[in-house]
Amino acid sequence: MRSQDYDRLYLSPPHLGRHELNYVHKAIEDNWVAPAGPNITGFEADICAAVGVPYCVALTSGTAAIHLGLILLGVGAGDEVLCPSFTFVATANPIVYLGATPVFVDSEADTWNICPVRLREAIVDRLARGKKPKALILVHLYGMPAKLPEILALAKEFDIPVLEDAAEALGSEWEQQPLGGFGRVGVFSFNGNKILTTSGGGALVTYDRALAEKARFLATQAKDEAAHYQHSEVGYNYRLSNILAGIGRGQMELLPERVKRRRQLFDWYREHLAGLPSLTVALASEPAGSRSNRWLTTVLLSSPDPENHAPAPTPEAVRLHLETRNIESRPLWKPLHLQPLFADAPRYGGEVCADLFARGLCLPSGTAMTDGDLRRVKEALTEALE
Repeated sequence: MRSQDYDRLYLSPPHLGRHELNYVHKAIEDNWVAPAGPNITGFEADICAAVGVPYCVALTSGTAAIHLGLILLGVGAGDEVLCPSFTFVATANPIVYLGATPVFVDSEADTWNICPVRLREAIVDRLARGKKPKALILVHLYGMPAKLPEILALAKEFDIPVLEDAAEALGSEWEQQPLGGFGRVGVFSFNGNKILTTSGGGALVTYDRALAEKARFLATQAKDEAAHYQHSEVGYNYRLSNILAGIGRGQMELLPERVKRRRQLFDWYREHLAGLPSLTVALASEPAGSRSNRWLTTVLLSSPDPENHAPAPTPEAVRLHLETRNIESRPLWKPLHLQPLFADAPRYGGEVCADLFARGLCLPSGTAMTDGDLRRVKEALTEALE
């Protein structure tokens, strides 16, 4: 059959629930359509309650949240910021916005997140070069909690503030504490492909009231207290609209249900793909004390066997075959140290995340998927591999 004979299965599409329209309709009826209003206040309170952090600022994107977070941590031109190489480019771009330099650190194989051993190596070497890192961006990739005890201990030992990028990890936990609250600043994304969405949006969370107030000030064009428009420093147009915040309010009511369903999808894949040759469902074991939201289910293909004359399947070959069945899949994040944009950036290691990129693929993981959809993915994978 041709790809157009099938309904499209997307990687991680938005999944709206019951109440989003109620909040949106109310905003329109009350003429609250600007980047201010009760939905924003309510959405920020919902995030605080879910994450267990007292202050939240709703923003236009997770990228905006990282940008403001780095400003709050004092990052500026000429500084260096430690950053995992294995992540989406939006993690590192705000470093460049500020005229600073990302210092990329390799992953460890257990969680695919920043490697504590390589991180220590990077910190010690940068200090030896007379460049103390100004901040550390800690990412929880694909919803899997990073090795927090080791990483946070290093940050404390060397007095480096942590910005916690939990863009993919809303609903994930470490020791029953939600991710996002372990750094001085935490950020979330509500992009259309995330576990919850506001169409486009993000949030910054913190325990520090002064930092939250500063973030809100900067996000609204840094307008000074005055009847007229007066500005003493550079600001940004980063506040989320009241309408989109209404979508977020309805979505936040569904967070436990959405995490439960993503984990069910992961368990189905792990059970039903177990017998396929050359393929392993990745990140099968959660580190002790952690709980992943399983934002995306990922798989790894076996490395080529030099003694086997038959060509080994590649992620790209499998992806293209899935496309013939109208199924979207996607390679893992291409390491940032391999991106032309960051060709000259310092890096420590890189072999682990480069190997993951070469062998990995993300499978459809939308929470509206049916058992029939899952079987369709398995059948297409079976065709591609056998």
